[in-house]
Amino acid sequence: MKQAVILSIQGRQRYQDQEPEIIELVTEGVMEFRGGGWDITYEESELTGLAGVTTTFRVEPGKVILTRQGALKSQMVFQEGVSHDSLYQMPFGALMLTVHATSVFYDIVPDGGCIDLVYHINIENSEAGQIDYHLDIRAK
Repeated sequence: MKQAVILSIQGRQRYQDQEPEIIELVTEGVMEFRGGGWDITYEESELTGLAGVTTTFRVEPGKVILTRQGALKSQMVFQEGVSHDSLYQMPFGALMLTVHATSVFYDIVPDGGCIDLVYHINIENSEAGQIDYHLDIRAK
């Protein structure tokens, strides 16, 4: 059964010699338990620069999978200490990304929870920086 939720998202992106970029967003979404894991889904907006994209966090034992569908397509897998390659498809082309999660934490219950991710990202085999991501989920 789907549960309406409010998502509070904070992201901090550190790219090489630049000042950290901080993104904060509060939006509505849905969460659902299926197939032994949780799906947390929301629609991106102009605020994130990803209008027309649906984002889903899939939380399974030992990993979190971030999938984006629509105007942009990608799937990133976060497993602590493991690197995963991902094709990031945009309307004007595609990039190969590698994510290496250094910390993956989640605590999800039927009325909400949280996801915390810290990972390094490489774009086309060049180190791009580190991203810290916190998602707070609460029943609407």
